[in-house]
Order: sequence, then structure tokens, then C-alpha cells
Amino acid sequence: MPTTLLIILAATCIVSFMAFNNRRLIDDLILWPPAIERKREYYRLVTYGLIHADGMHLLFNMMTLFFFGRAMEPFYNQSLGEFGFGLFYLGGLVISILPTYLKNRHNSNYRSLGASGAVSAVLFGFIMLYPWSRILVLVVPMPAIIYAVLYVVYSVYMDQRGQGNINHSAHLWGAAYGVVFTVLVNPAVLPHFMEALSQPGM
Repeated sequence: MPTTLLIILAATCIVSFMAFNNRRLIDDLILWPPAIERKREYYRLVTYGLIHADGMHLLFNMMTLFFFGRAMEPFYNQSLGEFGFGLFYLGGLVISILPTYLKNRHNSNYRSLGASGAVSAVLFGFIMLYPWSRILVLVVPMPAIIYAVLYVVYSVYMDQRGQGNINHSAHLWGAAYGVVFTVLVNPAVLPHFMEALSQPGM
């Protein structure tokens, strides 16, 4: 039986590919605040994560989800049951986008799509467990914790500038959710993380 991670990957890729050439499907699934505010289409708080702007957007998110999700799925399933990772990922989609939705709930011109917020949650959950693991960032290897710091600083800076089409707020809230959820699921993670930080070779 396929794992929850593989189901998420497959569903996201299939729907995203279908939506690339189907404007109506995008309009039906994208986070468009007025549709939630006026029509009560709350499903959009999840379905926006099934569609992506283009192939590179999809590829980057799914590769990141695949590599770090493989390490994190057993952790959440062990603590929450067979569908623990699925619940965690679903929560990441909703929590990461809620601040954006609340800020723009009366803005008919605002739209958001992509699984980046939930993927950030998975990545930062991984960092809590393995802060000194080396990860590749644009083919440059660096410790996961260093990447986390750079990621947060960059996202805060870009979110404050408010330019471009990337939802940096969702990245930040997804990262925060990943950290908090992981610690709540297993409180031993926090002392483990603090001890690991003091031992770079760990």
C-alpha cells in the first residue's frame, strides 16, 4: 500500500499538471479570499496547495517534500497513527495560509497557490530533528540549521517588502507550524534540538 507521502505527491502532481492547461480548474481550486468569505468555499484553504504556477514551482516543492517527507513521515505516524503525516501536512496547508487569507479576505484581486507553506512545515520539522544535516541549496551544501536561519531572514525581509508573486508569509507561518507541531507531538524533540545545536558534529 502506498504511503501517505506518495499519495500527496501523486495527487499534487496530477492536479497541477491538469491545471496547467485548464484555467477553470485553477479558478475552482485557487485561494481566492472572496470565494471563502462570500461563498463559504472553505475547501480552498487546502486545494490551493494542489496547484502550482508552473513546472519549476511544482518540481521544487515536490522534490523538497519527497526528500524531507521520507524522513518525517515515520516520525509523525509513530506518534499520531497511520495517517499522522497526512494530518500534519493538511494542517500545514491550512495554518500557513490562514494569515494571508485573513489579511486579504476582502481583496478580490488577491490569489495564492502552491504547497510551499506545507512543504516549509515538513522541512522545519526535519530541521528540529536533524539540525546539522547537510542539505543542498542551489547545489551548495550547508547545515540545515544555517539554511533555516537564512530562509527565515530572507522570508521576513521579502514579506515586509511585499513585492513579487511569492507568498513569503505562508513560508514563515508554515515553518513556525512545523516547529511547534513537531515539539507538541513529541516534547523530547526540543531538548534534543537544543543539545544538538551545542554539538555541531552530532
